[in-house]
Amino acid sequence: MLYPSVDALKSKIDSKYSLVSLAAKRARQLHENGEELLVSYRSKKPVGMALEEVAAGILTKVEQDKSAVYEDEV
Repeated sequence: MLYPSVDALKSKIDSKYSLVSLAAKRARQLHENGEELLVSYRSKKPVGMALEEVAAGILTKVEQDKSAVYEDEV
């Protein structure tokens, strides 16, 4: 059985796309910097660790500022 479950993750993040994007970014940070936010993890891999942080409520999606202009939009 997978941990954390998709249902538990979907209750924290509204869409699968947002969840995958958030977990991928955090997994890269974990892989490069190793700054862990939880005391202990069940998973040994960065993606699993990122998903555990989402399930614990430590890692959340930040709403994008609608008035901001980003480099790729110019």
